[in-house]
Amino acid sequence: MAVDVLSEIVIARPREAVAAFACDPSNAPAWYANIESIRWLTEPPVAVGSRMDFVARFLGRTLAYTYHVRELVTDQRLVMSTEQGPFSMETTYEFADADLGCTIITLRNRGEPAGFSRVVGPLMAHAVGRANRKDLRALKQLLES
Repeated sequence: MAVDVLSEIVIARPREAVAAFACDPSNAPAWYANIESIRWLTEPPVAVGSRMDFVARFLGRTLAYTYHVRELVTDQRLVMSTEQGPFSMETTYEFADADLGCTIITLRNRGEPAGFSRVVGPLMAHAVGRANRKDLRALKQLLES
């Protein structure tokens, strides 16, 4: 069963500021509760073709994976994906202007579990959605404070 989770939040900051912070993978441990570390495999800043190793804890397991940037439209959209491991994932950030100088950020995670992960696909979708909402609230708190 495929996992496809979409979450969004409004942040009271201009789109350029929100996108600049959220699209810098070095900032991920500051607002993603499950991400423990990130290591650049290519030189920053983020660009199409950039690669980064992430280490995360999810559902009680430590996961190590490499994200590859597939698409980048400055201040509008970032798409990264990974294909190795028990759960290939594509992560998309989209940014849109909202009223009064605010930004709507949409976070989408989708992927196809393999092996045992396929059996727990529905549980994973629920857990990913819950984690995404929590992480977006943390991003909002961080950028609005």
